[in-house]
Amino acid sequence: MDFFSDIAKQAITVALMISAPMLLGSLVMGIMVSIFQAVTQINEQTLSFIPKILVIVGALVLAAPWMSDQLTTFTRELIISIPDLITR
Repeated sequence: MDFFSDIAKQAITVALMISAPMLLGSLVMGIMVSIFQAVTQINEQTLSFIPKILVIVGALVLAAPWMSDQLTTFTRELIISIPDLITR
Protein backbone atom coordinates (compact mmCIF):
# COMPACT_ATOMS: atom_id res chain seq x y z
CA MET A 1 0.00 0.00 0.00
CA ASP A 2 2.94 2.34 0.63
CA PHE A 3 4.02 1.72 -2.95
CA PHE A 4 0.83 3.24 -4.34
CA SER A 5 0.96 6.23 -2.02
CA ASP A 6 4.59 6.83 -3.03
CA ILE A 7 3.62 6.72 -6.71
CA ALA A 8 0.73 9.11 -6.11
CA LYS A 9 3.01 11.49 -4.19
CA GLN A 10 5.61 11.42 -6.96
CA ALA A 11 2.94 11.95 -9.63
CA ILE A 12 1.54 14.99 -7.84
CA THR A 13 5.04 16.38 -7.35
CA VAL A 14 5.87 15.94 -11.03
CA ALA A 15 2.55 17.50 -12.07
CA LEU A 16 3.19 20.53 -9.87
CA MET A 17 6.76 20.91 -11.12
CA ILE A 18 5.66 20.69 -14.75
CA SER A 19 2.85 23.20 -14.37
CA ALA A 20 4.89 25.67 -12.27
CA PRO A 21 6.55 27.66 -15.11
CA MET A 22 3.23 28.42 -16.78
CA LEU A 23 1.38 29.11 -13.55
CA LEU A 24 4.07 31.40 -12.18
CA GLY A 25 4.37 33.28 -15.47
CA SER A 26 0.61 33.73 -15.61
CA LEU A 27 0.56 34.90 -12.00
CA VAL A 28 3.26 37.51 -12.59
CA MET A 29 1.59 38.75 -15.76
CA GLY A 30 -1.78 38.92 -14.02
CA ILE A 31 -0.31 41.01 -11.22
CA MET A 32 1.38 43.34 -13.72
CA VAL A 33 -1.84 43.81 -15.70
CA SER A 34 -3.80 44.38 -12.48
CA ILE A 35 -1.36 47.08 -11.40
CA PHE A 36 -1.60 48.65 -14.87
CA GLN A 37 -5.39 48.60 -14.68
CA ALA A 38 -5.36 50.13 -11.21
CA VAL A 39 -3.00 52.92 -12.25
CA THR A 40 -4.84 53.78 -15.46
CA GLN A 41 -8.32 53.00 -14.07
CA ILE A 42 -9.10 50.81 -17.08
CA ASN A 43 -11.61 48.23 -15.86
CA GLU A 44 -11.65 45.94 -18.89
CA GLN A 45 -11.76 42.32 -17.75
CA THR A 46 -10.58 40.92 -21.07
CA LEU A 47 -7.40 43.02 -21.05
CA SER A 48 -5.40 40.45 -19.11
CA PHE A 49 -6.38 37.50 -21.31
CA ILE A 50 -4.01 38.01 -24.27
CA PRO A 51 -0.85 38.80 -22.22
CA LYS A 52 -1.48 35.76 -20.00
CA ILE A 53 -1.95 33.48 -23.01
CA LEU A 54 1.25 34.80 -24.59
CA VAL A 55 3.19 34.25 -21.37
CA ILE A 56 1.80 30.73 -21.01
CA VAL A 57 2.70 29.84 -24.61
CA GLY A 58 6.18 31.34 -24.17
CA ALA A 59 6.76 29.43 -20.94
CA LEU A 60 5.53 26.26 -22.60
CA VAL A 61 7.90 26.71 -25.53
CA LEU A 62 10.87 27.49 -23.30
CA ALA A 63 10.18 24.76 -20.72
CA ALA A 64 9.01 22.02 -23.10
CA PRO A 65 12.36 20.14 -23.19
CA TRP A 66 12.63 20.18 -19.41
CA MET A 67 9.00 19.16 -19.00
CA SER A 68 9.44 16.30 -21.45
CA ASP A 69 12.56 15.15 -19.61
CA GLN A 70 10.72 15.19 -16.26
CA LEU A 71 7.80 13.18 -17.64
CA THR A 72 10.10 10.70 -19.36
CA THR A 73 12.13 10.19 -16.19
CA PHE A 74 9.02 9.68 -14.07
CA THR A 75 7.51 7.24 -16.57
CA ARG A 76 10.78 5.31 -16.89
CA GLU A 77 11.10 4.97 -13.10
CA LEU A 78 7.46 3.93 -12.85
CA ILE A 79 7.86 1.21 -15.48
CA ILE A 80 11.11 -0.01 -13.89
CA SER A 81 9.36 -0.29 -10.52
CA ILE A 82 6.58 -2.59 -11.83
CA PRO A 83 8.50 -5.81 -10.99
CA ASP A 84 8.80 -4.64 -7.37
CA LEU A 85 5.03 -4.30 -7.27
CA ILE A 86 4.51 -7.82 -8.62
CA THR A 87 6.91 -9.46 -6.16
CA ARG A 88 5.20 -7.89 -3.14
